Amino acid sequence: MSLTPEVARRDFGTEGHLRSRFRFASGAMATAGGQTLSRWRRTFGVVPQARALAALVPGATHVDNKSGFLGRKPHRQHPGVLQLPHVRLPPALTAAAQLLLLDRAVPSVEEKVQTLTNYLWSRHLPVEPEELQRRAVHLEKKILENPDSPQTEDKLREAVLRALRRTTYHWQELRYNEELSLVYMAARLDGGFAAVSRALHEIHTRSPQFQPQTLMDFGSGTGSVAWAAHATWGQSLREYVCVDSSAAMLDLAEKLLKGGSQSGEPYVRGVFFRQFLPVSPKVQFDVVVAAFALSELPSAADRAAVLHTLWRKTSHFLVLVENGTKAGHQLLMDARDLVLKGKEKSPLDPRPGFVFAPCPHELPCPQLMASQPLACSFSQGYHPIPFSWNKKPKEEKFSMVILARGFPEDANRWPRITQPVLRRPRHVHCHLCCPDGHMQHAVITASRHGRDVYRCARASSWGDLLPVTTPPDSPPLPTQGPPES
Repeated sequence: MSLTPEVARRDFGTEGHLRSRFRFASGAMATAGGQTLSRWRRTFGVVPQARALAALVPGATHVDNKSGFLGRKPHRQHPGVLQLPHVRLPPALTAAAQLLLLDRAVPSVEEKVQTLTNYLWSRHLPVEPEELQRRAVHLEKKILENPDSPQTEDKLREAVLRALRRTTYHWQELRYNEELSLVYMAARLDGGFAAVSRALHEIHTRSPQFQPQTLMDFGSGTGSVAWAAHATWGQSLREYVCVDSSAAMLDLAEKLLKGGSQSGEPYVRGVFFRQFLPVSPKVQFDVVVAAFALSELPSAADRAAVLHTLWRKTSHFLVLVENGTKAGHQLLMDARDLVLKGKEKSPLDPRPGFVFAPCPHELPCPQLMASQPLACSFSQGYHPIPFSWNKKPKEEKFSMVILARGFPEDANRWPRITQPVLRRPRHVHCHLCCPDGHMQHAVITASRHGRDVYRCARASSWGDLLPVTTPPDSPPLPTQGPPES
C-alpha cells in the first residue's frame, strides 16, 4: 500500500504544520525547521525516507467487526489483546524451589546462576558437518595462497584445524547433574514459566472452547510447562507426560511437584516422567510443547527427526518456544517450514497443519527477509523467585511458534504487532506483520482510519493482534526496514 508524495504531504504536512500540530515547547518552537524535523524523526523512530510509507491507505483497512465482537466491551478489551500482566509463579512452586536450593547449599550459587544465564542466552546452534567441510576447504585455499604456507600435507592439515578451532563456535552438550540442575532451576524456572504461560495463554484466549485433556512436554527440564498448563487449563488436563534425557532433571521436577521432597503429595496430579519419547505412533496428545529444547539437540538431522515425531504425536497444538534471539527465531522458522512442508502425517488425523501464532500466514518470515534481519520476539513480564539476588520484576524475551492441525480459516488472520507500540498525541505507530507476508509500519489516526481502529490500536501492545481486515483486492503492503535509533 504505497502512498504518493501528494498523499504523504497531505497526511504529514509541512514543517510549519508539524510545529503547530505537535506544539513543542517554546524553546523548540524557535529551533530551525531542519532541526525540528530531525528531532521529530528521532522521537518517533521513523526512518527519514519512510514517511511516505508510514500510513495505511484510508478506507482500505477497517475493524473486523462482522460478529460484533466489541459488543459493550471497551476497546482496551478487544479480542486481539493477548498480553498477560506480570506473571507470578504458583506459591507452591516458589516455596519448593526456595527449599530445594536452601537444602542443597550450592556454593557461589549467584555467580553460577549469572554465568549459566549468560551462556544460555548467547548460545548458538552447532555447526553442521557440511558447513565445517566448506570452511575447511576455504581455509585451505587461503593458506595455500600464502608463499610461506606449510609444505607437507600433515602441516597443512594442522594449520587448517588450528584456524577452524579459532573461528568456529564450539557447541557442547550440557549434561545436567544434580548441582547443575539446581543452578538451572534458579536461573530459568521463573523466566521459562513466564514464556510458556504467554504461549499457552494465546491458545486459551483465542480458542476458549478448547479444553485439552493430555499434554506432552519434550525437554521438560524443571517441569515448568506442566505448572503453566495447569495454571492455564486447571482440571481440564488429566495427563501430563514430561520427557527429558536427564535423570537429575526429572528427579528435580518431581521434587518440585511434591513441595521439595520425594514423599509429599504432588501439587499437580497426573504427571508422568520419562527419559524417552513414547514409541507407539497411536499415542497422541492434545498439546505438545518443546520449550528451549530444540536448541539443545546436536544437529539439524536430530532436530528434524524429533520435530517429525512431535508433530505426529500432536492432535491439536504443537508449541515451540526458544530464546528471543536471531538464532532462536531462525531455528523456529526452520522448524515451522519443516513441519508445514513435510509429509509426516498422523495415522489418526489426516488434517494438514497451519501456523496458529504468531505469524498470520505460512509465507517466508519478512523479519528474516529484510535487509537487516531481526528476530521476531516477544516480551513477558514476571515476578522472579525471591532469592537474595532476585528482587525486582523482570522481562523474559522469547520467540515462539504455535502450529495447529486444521486449516488457516479456522483462525483469525489479523496483523500481529511485532514491536512496542508508540502512542503519540492523536496518532499511534504500529509495526505489523500482515497476512500477505509483508511488514508494515502503520501510523493510525482516528480521522483517517476511524475511531474504532484508532482506539483498538492505542489499547494494543507488543505481541497483540490488531483486529483489522484488508480487502483482498487492495494493493500489496510495502516492506520497510526497522526504524533508526
